[in-house]
Amino acid sequence: MEGSAVRTVGLTRVYRSQGQEVHALRGIDLDVPPGSFVALMGPSGSGKTTLINCIGGLDRPTEGEICLEDQSLSELSEEELTVLRRDRLGFVFQSFALLPTYSAYENVELPLRMQGVPWRERKSRVMRALTAVGLRYWADHRPYEMSGGQQQRVGVARALVTRPSIILADEPTGELDSETARQIFFLFQRIVEQERVTIVAVTHDLLAADFATLSYELRDGCIVGEKTN
Repeated sequence: MEGSAVRTVGLTRVYRSQGQEVHALRGIDLDVPPGSFVALMGPSGSGKTTLINCIGGLDRPTEGEICLEDQSLSELSEEELTVLRRDRLGFVFQSFALLPTYSAYENVELPLRMQGVPWRERKSRVMRALTAVGLRYWADHRPYEMSGGQQQRVGVARALVTRPSIILADEPTGELDSETARQIFFLFQRIVEQERVTIVAVTHDLLAADFATLSYELRDGCIVGEKTN
């Protein structure tokens, strides 16, 4: 599976709910090129969140294979998956998931503190990440002093600061208006170009298809469409 940032082969996820089998994913074959912005699109219940959870090692598929770069996730223990998420993946959430009493700087800095990165290097990397998302001069502001779009930019900076090779975003514009959503997708496009990371975003927002390098449409656990820009 060389040459891909993310690749899935025959990915299936079956849940049991109230004695019934629920087929969330039905044989997903996905190929995400390195240095691309890929949108996984579809309505609620299409399987896209289950798919990104499997890619991020937060859920195990029932069948099939997932590779991140050259690493097969099926070969990793839970502890090894935790290390992979910490060192190689960044996460962006719909609800922003910022600590309300922390400044933008402190929210972005937190993952580096947890990794034990020295203070001087932390400062350099945090300011670089905030600059990349256009918030250098908002470093001392707290979330309640910022708009929803600015809060999500802080979330993106926090994902960037650990220097991941892949960022996974789950409905990153779900709580934003259409114009702010457009700005976030444009930001993803720019970050991919400038920071050389791969971004995979789950979204029901049709705007994403205009900005993504590649977009997949999911329905009932299957890929039913693909678009390349």
